[in-house]
Amino acid sequence: MNFNFLNFAKTSMYFALLFLFFSCASKKDIVYYQNIDGISASQNATSYEVKIQPDDLLMIIVSAEDPEITIPFNLMTIAVSNTGKPDLATGQLTTQTYLVDRSGNIEFPVLGKLQVGGLTRTEVLQKLKSKIEVYIKNPIINLRITNFKISLHGEVALPGTYPITSERVTLIEALSMAKDLTIYGRRNNILVIREINGVKSYNRVDITKADFINSPFYYLAQNDVVYVEPNNTKVNAAAVGPNTSVIVSAISILVSLSVLLFK
Repeated sequence: MNFNFLNFAKTSMYFALLFLFFSCASKKDIVYYQNIDGISASQNATSYEVKIQPDDLLMIIVSAEDPEITIPFNLMTIAVSNTGKPDLATGQLTTQTYLVDRSGNIEFPVLGKLQVGGLTRTEVLQKLKSKIEVYIKNPIINLRITNFKISLHGEVALPGTYPITSERVTLIEALSMAKDLTIYGRRNNILVIREINGVKSYNRVDITKADFINSPFYYLAQNDVVYVEPNNTKVNAAAVGPNTSVIVSAISILVSLSVLLFK
């Protein structure tokens, strides 16, 4: 009986170690940018610009040598206090934003309705400048998307929604904001959910292969959702249960005790 118990303990330990061994990820599943030496960067990636989409909030400021003549082209409002009401005490003015409607239009002072949806920032600036030059000589126009954000969830260290101020962010930069993938994240099958003109697309990106830098999803667009799937190790651990490490430790102790007691 002692002999059988000892064999059982050794066998259990063997299978526990075997489970841990086969659960381990290989180098090709973990390392980023594999074979990058043979990849050349795409020209499209270096010239990437996001396109204006419905529900974007645009801050547009028109400037000129004479500030007075730009007043009709700049929407100004009194700053809002902490109570959510206009701060009449300070009377401080802030620049209003323009909401892009579902048809891709904004209502711009003097110019009226403008179609900006589907255009890049540069294209919108060119369009505005050509129209404002009728009224102002050499206008300077600044445009920024104020509600540019991306969301990351799944097997990342800090899942959440992140505001972007530069309007140009790569998938790797986004993952860095979330403190990178956990060791359990699938690096070869990252899901990017993107909506363009009300149509959602679902795309997979493999960041272990260096050629993903030429992917249309190397740069993220506003409101993109990035989901990192768990790898087989995490899935198997969930199937076995959260106490796998405790079970392995207990078996190890039993084997050690049985060796001492029955040798």
